[in-house]
Amino acid sequence: MQEVFTFALLFSSIRLATPLIFAALGGLFSERSGVINIALEGMMLAGAFTAAVVTFEYQSAFLGFLSALMAGAFVGVVYALCVIRFEANQVVTGFAINLLMLGLPQFLSGAIYDSTGSTPQIPKEHLLPQFFNNVSIASILAFALIPICWYVFYKTPFGLRLRAVGENPEAADAAGVDVTRLRYTAVIISGILAAAGGAYLSIGQSSLFTRGMTAGRGFIALAALILAKWRPVPVLFACLFFGFTEALSFQIQGIIKLPSGEDIPVQFIQIIPYVLTIIVLAGFIGLSRPPKALGIPYRKE
Repeated sequence: MQEVFTFALLFSSIRLATPLIFAALGGLFSERSGVINIALEGMMLAGAFTAAVVTFEYQSAFLGFLSALMAGAFVGVVYALCVIRFEANQVVTGFAINLLMLGLPQFLSGAIYDSTGSTPQIPKEHLLPQFFNNVSIASILAFALIPICWYVFYKTPFGLRLRAVGENPEAADAAGVDVTRLRYTAVIISGILAAAGGAYLSIGQSSLFTRGMTAGRGFIALAALILAKWRPVPVLFACLFFGFTEALSFQIQGIIKLPSGEDIPVQFIQIIPYVLTIIVLAGFIGLSRPPKALGIPYRKE
């Protein structure tokens, strides 16, 4: 067991939790305003692809990361228009965006680089800077966002209005809050943060964009959000928990063996984070109280 629980496992957990923190915080803004955001996966894919392409073409991780945020904001605007302006079903629209972003990067990659599988390899010197034990600057930013988001939600007028809109939009409207504008803002922020998580995957944790590289992390971030009961600080611990399970699944490969002495099939080890996600959703979704107006379109009388 000493071979499993090491400092390397700790830092690996931090690295793997980073995209989840970005995406979960993005979901926090959207869902606290009353808009379900199943589209986090698609927003992460948009950010990952945009960051990889811009970083490769212009040899600047900063420009690539900034472009990813803009792509996430664009997807957020599209999603917000569908579910707020046209009152489309939020779950169905979210899945539609996820499906779109599963195919669109492949199409664009094939048109630009004649390869639908991945974008070209980015030189190491053009990736996001890394520090002790390969912890990226994006990981530091993700952890720094936790207290910032806590302050925004609980110590600012914007946070108070955002929470009020998610709980009782009619009362917030009567108090002079522009419910529609606030929900647009929250969903766009959600897209920006989720895209930051995707950008980290392609130009921080990896050095290129590959097809489906988010591997369900948007849904795991949603599970972390439910586990955290839609609160900023518990989001950190929930994401670290899922990051730890993923890191552990890598660490125990070839170490933990069956009673017969054979290695456990790698496929069974790799499904650990996803099985835990299902368990969390099944066990905690009934115990967590979401915002009362979550998923309900608001029509101004």
